[in-house]
Amino acid sequence: MIESEIEISEDLVRDLLREQHPDLAELPIREVAGGWGNQMWRLGEELVVRMQRMDNGPDPQLKERRWLPVLASRLPLPIPTPVRSGAPSERFPKIWTVMTWVEGTPLDHGSITRGDHAADMLAAFLKALHVEAPADAPDASDRGGHPKECVDGFEYFLRTVDLGRFAEDDIRAVWDDAVAAPEWEGPRVWVHGDLHPANVVVADGTLAGVVDFGDVFAGDPAWDLAAAWVLLPTGGASRFFNGYAQADEATIRRARGLAAMKSLFLMLMGQNGDRGLPGGKPNWGPAGRSALECVLKGL
Repeated sequence: MIESEIEISEDLVRDLLREQHPDLAELPIREVAGGWGNQMWRLGEELVVRMQRMDNGPDPQLKERRWLPVLASRLPLPIPTPVRSGAPSERFPKIWTVMTWVEGTPLDHGSITRGDHAADMLAAFLKALHVEAPADAPDASDRGGHPKECVDGFEYFLRTVDLGRFAEDDIRAVWDDAVAAPEWEGPRVWVHGDLHPANVVVADGTLAGVVDFGDVFAGDPAWDLAAAWVLLPTGGASRFFNGYAQADEATIRRARGLAAMKSLFLMLMGQNGDRGLPGGKPNWGPAGRSALECVLKGL
């Protein structure tokens, strides 16, 4: 059954809870806007039901079930943790998970006004996350490699996105420097893998939580360090790296190039949203342009 054939509604979510977790079935349920691989339904005040939607398989949610309880206890910002597992059924032939709710507004619908505090929080969070992972931690799937392995994606974004005021040569110079940077030679560390404005929440003008760990893997931290430019206001990257204090020059070069690619991706999704195309995210365009401006200014 393809995604378009499955109508995920409040009634379906409640029926699944009644079948598999009846003690939760009478809590208030309301849809959470957004989401791509998964659709989210708020359950009461403290929980959320994560319904597999566009993801082609169960692996992202299975990874979250396995590893988020391990990671959550030592991270300085809240992350969602699974509390119940939902099995495929005749009504809904995909897995689903009940998780804790992380309070805050997604950054693509909010803003950071306390830039220094947000930079310090992001540095503390990633410093705590980026520790050596166990041997059975998941490897990267469609992301996580050296920038030289992502050239086709970068070139696609560069030729597809309306660059507006940005000069292609300036963007390419950052990318080429990342491609030329040495590979990660450190241990496999835990990496969120998909830090962008829809996957962090803000409150009181600063970072308040990190969500959507479906891409979590063990590998090169540069994939997360790109967030210094993608998430923080102008000038935040310098303060972030001072606080993080464990990135060598090569890692920063890779991270900056990956931030350029992520910025172009956000701009493309915003462009698609402005054109009314499926999957487009109008709010991501301004976020991508702001991030790219930060990238091109360096640290």
